[in-house]
Amino acid sequence: MTGKEHINEYFNGRPFMILCALALMLAAAVAWSLGATPHIDEASGIFFSLEGSLLGHSALSCAINVLCLLATGGIMLALNKVFSYVRTVTHLPASAFFLLQLANPSGLVAFNSGSLLSLVTAIAAMPLFASYQDRHSQRSIFLIFALVAAGSMFHYGFLVLIPAFLLGFLNMGVFNLKGVLAMLFGLITPFWIVMGLGIASPANFAPPHIHGIWSLSMQALSNPLFILATLTAVLGVVLAAMNLMTIMKYRMQTRVYNTFFVFVLIAAVIALIIDYSDVAVFLPLLNLMVAVQVAHAHTLNITNHHRYLFILLLVVGSMAFCAANILLP
Repeated sequence: MTGKEHINEYFNGRPFMILCALALMLAAAVAWSLGATPHIDEASGIFFSLEGSLLGHSALSCAINVLCLLATGGIMLALNKVFSYVRTVTHLPASAFFLLQLANPSGLVAFNSGSLLSLVTAIAAMPLFASYQDRHSQRSIFLIFALVAAGSMFHYGFLVLIPAFLLGFLNMGVFNLKGVLAMLFGLITPFWIVMGLGIASPANFAPPHIHGIWSLSMQALSNPLFILATLTAVLGVVLAAMNLMTIMKYRMQTRVYNTFFVFVLIAAVIALIIDYSDVAVFLPLLNLMVAVQVAHAHTLNITNHHRYLFILLLVVGSMAFCAANILLP
């Protein structure tokens, strides 16, 4: 094995993932100690609104947020171990996710809806993938849509998962009349429970405050977070288009798994365009989907011995964004 292939294998491996996880924790600790301001997250939902961090205690909020992100990366690895959506043994889905999150230190210092959204997506992908061509998956359908509906009561961002999971289940070949009913009951049940218990009522309904990308000023367009989100979205779309040309040659089950990730990627990009005011909520979800595409790009092109340069560029870019966001006022 040549020196270049050793580097490529190192980026695929567990040591690099551990290094990325440690870098994520260090960046969060430094950003928090320097008083980095978390992104404004009003967490406006259909019935409830939780302003600011989801936890009041600053240090605890930061610690739980980092643990949430680490758990999300770990679940993506477990998902690949069970379902092999990336056909090569690799830790890059987690490594790349940690690197992409590292680029936005303000999103690390407090537990927020964006971290929760990415965690819920990773968790819900497990029963979704397990339902492949199983006509008796109504319980999984019900649970996933009930979870998404419950999340939407606290933040509208969870609604982007509804079309993604709907298309995902359709692709899995499990939707029949019972599946449709399970989806509808899953979406209705959380609202029925909170209204039946008197926790909320139609009077508590709060309409979403949508600010599309077209309404941004030139000053907002030069914001580092806007630049980061734009570069990430472009990277994800380009990689997905390139990877799909090869993935479409795989067996049906692997293709179905990966088209779900593309559905979520597209949903996240559309959500950013329609409601850019919630960029901090949708960016972690976008990062998670782009990380999958990064893993594919690195493992599909095994004949390209210089593919490690792309990972190095990702490392340098993430570190540069992280340093700029921490050090610059």
